[in-house]
Amino acid sequence: MKDVAALAGVGVGTVSRVINNVKVKDGTYKKVMNAIDELGYVPDHYARGLKTNKSNTIALIIPTIWHPFFSEFAYYVEEELSKNNYKLFLCNADGSNDKEKEYLQMVRQSKVDGIIGITYSDIDKYVSSNLPFVSIDRHFSEAISYVTADNYEGGKIAAKQLILKGSKHLAYIGGTSPYPNETNKRKLGFYEYIKMQDIKLSVLDMPEPIINLEDHVEEFISKNPSIDGIFTVNDFMALDVIKCLIKLGKKIPEDIQVIGFDGIKIAEDKEYLVSTIVQPISEMAKEAVKLIMGIVYSDNEPQRITLPVSYHAGWSTKS
Repeated sequence: MKDVAALAGVGVGTVSRVINNVKVKDGTYKKVMNAIDELGYVPDHYARGLKTNKSNTIALIIPTIWHPFFSEFAYYVEEELSKNNYKLFLCNADGSNDKEKEYLQMVRQSKVDGIIGITYSDIDKYVSSNLPFVSIDRHFSEAISYVTADNYEGGKIAAKQLILKGSKHLAYIGGTSPYPNETNKRKLGFYEYIKMQDIKLSVLDMPEPIINLEDHVEEFISKNPSIDGIFTVNDFMALDVIKCLIKLGKKIPEDIQVIGFDGIKIAEDKEYLVSTIVQPISEMAKEAVKLIMGIVYSDNEPQRITLPVSYHAGWSTKS
């Protein structure tokens, strides 16, 4: 820093302000940046962290990296953190409570400045108001900020679309987590809209983890042969159900229409896998990063943000 200051003809404090993104005069900024480029100076973030008590790193806990929704969310979180000169520490929980608890401990050990978490595990007692934590799709308490899509409205939209496309006997198929989360509101919105329309409804709601899904679906359809429209808790469930229906000789969407939830793609430029209720993944990531940065730097009050969803028609419903 002293070499940079000498070459730029400014004080060391001015160099410090520039590399820490503190506003200086445009002319001074250019002088310092030119000196940095000429000398090949690289700021020591580790040393700066010791001084500021900040690691400039945020951890993101996800249930699994294999799920496209979680991977896409991680992509947008990293993109937003980068705009704030922050790095992403990706934590693949893989269904392990112990892993998630270890990740939460990283904040207390100052290894990361805060955590954004998508978690469906029993970690409630480890998430407290003095922990810089933003939850996704799960409401821990009024003291914890969270970001979610409008799951309830998404369920209503799915019911409305199936009815508009001619379905007379609707069904919900999904799994129920032992830990409360916002995804449960999907089926509630679905049920509520159907009640208002006086449409027949059948439900296959299985406790998680689900074992022998194919057997459950086959038995459910055989008991309810008039089902012609299905809403599933997520897109992967929709794909599994469709596979079972095809095995039973059903044509999709001619015999049975199916709508999932999440808006999963296998790549950015590809179509959604099924007709689906699309979550605004990039917007959720932006809001989550904004909240965690507000907590880390300004100790902001907890906020609860719900973002709108949209319907996308795919091959699994009638046009």
